[in-house]
Amino acid sequence: MAVNPVQTLPIRLIVGLGNPGPRYSDTRHNAGFWFVDRLADDLGGSFRAESRFEGEIARITIGGAVCDLLKPLTFMNKSGNAVQKLAGFHKIPPGQILAVHDELDLPVGTARLKMGGGHGGHNGLRDLHRHLGPNYARLRIGIGHPGIREAVIGYVLERPPRAEEMAMREAIGAALESVPDLVTGDWDKAVRSLHARAVSDKENQS
Repeated sequence: MAVNPVQTLPIRLIVGLGNPGPRYSDTRHNAGFWFVDRLADDLGGSFRAESRFEGEIARITIGGAVCDLLKPLTFMNKSGNAVQKLAGFHKIPPGQILAVHDELDLPVGTARLKMGGGHGGHNGLRDLHRHLGPNYARLRIGIGHPGIREAVIGYVLERPPRAEEMAMREAIGAALESVPDLVTGDWDKAVRSLHARAVSDKENQS
């Protein structure tokens, strides 16, 4: 079976999706910000505001590979503009961009990698599609679903209960272990490692 060439490219830009400001910092919708903040902390990166890119940017190095981190400051539904500006400046194609976002369709405490596909109604991904097309990578951080569609907006903009927040952060910790493989271009290994760990955790809880 032929391997999709998009999946073999090293990730050069990791975008955490979220909303800026203290009002939103601890909400479910900011799971992407949580991820890149922890990644920068773990690897000695430091975010700085860059008005020309409409976001905060940090740079990390893993095993000799350089990767930029971005937190758009344009609010969730306009995230694509910041990503397009930074990616264009560094000539990074969509296949080397990883967007990290909250995912209603995954249970709390779960993280999954995905290459390409639809936006699933997520406003941040919808805007990325508008600017980049669909062929970028995603890291989906499960936040669960409130059960009814009408409750979604309020749900994602709330801080989760302590137990759920801890489960989300544990999933983020597991996903962080896949970053070295992602930035060196071993997509398949990153997926196998993260998804196998999720299955193992579920079996241990049963």
